[in-house]
Amino acid sequence: MDFWRVLMHEAPMFVWPVKFCVAMTATTYVLSILTNNVSQVDRVWTFLPTIYTIYYALLPVWPSIPPTYLFPSTPDTIPASLRETFSPRALVMASLVVTWMFRLSYNTWRRGLFSLKDEDYRWEVLRQKISPFLFQVFNLLFIAIAQNIILFLLGLPTARAVAQPHTPLSTSDYILGTLGFLVILAEFISDNQQYSFQTFKHSGKLSPNEWPGARIQWTKHDAERGFVTRGLWAWSRHPNVLCEQSFWIIITLIPLLSPDSPKLDFPPTSFASLTPFLPCLVLCSLFFSSTIFTESISKAKYPVAYSAYQERVAMFLPLLTPVWGALLEIQGRKGSVDSLVYGTGLNSKGKGKAE
Repeated sequence: MDFWRVLMHEAPMFVWPVKFCVAMTATTYVLSILTNNVSQVDRVWTFLPTIYTIYYALLPVWPSIPPTYLFPSTPDTIPASLRETFSPRALVMASLVVTWMFRLSYNTWRRGLFSLKDEDYRWEVLRQKISPFLFQVFNLLFIAIAQNIILFLLGLPTARAVAQPHTPLSTSDYILGTLGFLVILAEFISDNQQYSFQTFKHSGKLSPNEWPGARIQWTKHDAERGFVTRGLWAWSRHPNVLCEQSFWIIITLIPLLSPDSPKLDFPPTSFASLTPFLPCLVLCSLFFSSTIFTESISKAKYPVAYSAYQERVAMFLPLLTPVWGALLEIQGRKGSVDSLVYGTGLNSKGKGKAE
């Protein structure tokens, strides 16, 4: 096909990743039809960005001719400087993404989401809101195709790093790399706090084996509220999503802020000048829309308490939470809202009546 010939000639580094992305798109879509379970992409989300990232970071490792179909390969048309030496910057990025993968895989495993029978609860809610035909259109265009494209895009920052001169790490690499590992740690803590709360909510018992940072003394009132509002979740309604977005912003910035990067237009002067930021922009847009949908479900389940939580705690940025508190104080409502969010002003299932 002309497309593959053009790709091989103009951008040989992307030949294997594009083939793999097409294969994964087709596989996950077919499996979603055969199993009537559309969470197939969810199950491989933890692995695909890592696969793309490692492919670029380890270009010198792959053979020029693949021994089997879909085995990674490095075409001879790729410049020798990229095929024969490793990029220190790309290797740092790969180590960050592998660490990210282990965190997400662990959280996915303990929640049982690797089970072929499990499906994200939000898809079932969406099924009930639209017709079966529209849901299948959504399944094909967004769940299978768009999400696989997004996962493909998350590997592009590492490809950009590989294409740069393979010089020693710079100050920006060390700073952003350190921030990346700290963000993973913060997300791990938020995951553990959520898991600890959900375990207590369903069992009524405190676990003696919680991870550090998640050893919170949950109460009956916490369980009655129905959702977590303590720990990091007292400062951000979605600290895990905040960290996830921050991580991929950091990954995107590592090659862009390196001394080897061409000068960027700032502020951007055209859409083309935004393309280097495309991976994190697309992912952040996805998470923002997904979070709005998730919150609509939570608000329907806990109408009064979750509405109070939205008033009191910022969706993402913790720095805004004290601002929301100050505004409520001015309105004379901070006490009643705090009672719903942090205290005991609740009936069963978080459906308390605001004062």
